[in-house]
Amino acid sequence: MKTTLTTSKVFIAGSRRLSRLSLSVRRRIDNIIEKGLTVIIGDATGVDKAVQTYLRDKHDDNVIAFCMDDACRNNVGNWPVRKIHATDSKRRDFAYYSTKDRAMAAEADYGFMLWDGHSRGTLTNIVNLVREGKPVVLSVAPGKSFQTVRDPGQLIQLLAQIDSGASHKMDQELSALKAKPSPQPTADSTLLF
Repeated sequence: MKTTLTTSKVFIAGSRRLSRLSLSVRRRIDNIIEKGLTVIIGDATGVDKAVQTYLRDKHDDNVIAFCMDDACRNNVGNWPVRKIHATDSKRRDFAYYSTKDRAMAAEADYGFMLWDGHSRGTLTNIVNLVREGKPVVLSVAPGKSFQTVRDPGQLIQLLAQIDSGASHKMDQELSALKAKPSPQPTADSTLLF
């Protein structure tokens, strides 16, 4: 039975290299659906499309698909679309799509990130959420584990355990996290899925 406890939003994202959802990831998504949380999802291939397909198959209507400019690459559930406009819409590079990711992180209360241990975009999303004091449930594909990250110190420790090379890709962003005091989480952390 689906219960609506809140109108909180979960930003789900991950690597384009990950196109299959493990049983444990599907169970976490089931918990999100059961709690009546709104899912904020992008339109890329990989995790975005796999999660969209799963949500459609579960008949979840509590979804907002975020797309760049006027074109949605994937919206398999025909959900409401939030169009994000970039200043330079001719470019289709990391900076272009990061505009959409920053908007999703700003709107979300929580994050659920499926990370392959290498994806710069997913790591940037995690940093953006943590920077804003928003808890992130992180599924790390290489170790098939889940971690909840609530503050910059936890993220830095986790990266050191997983792949020191990953933290080097994000030196500037991580340095900014270290320098700032940790904000208080904006959402009730007991509601994590």
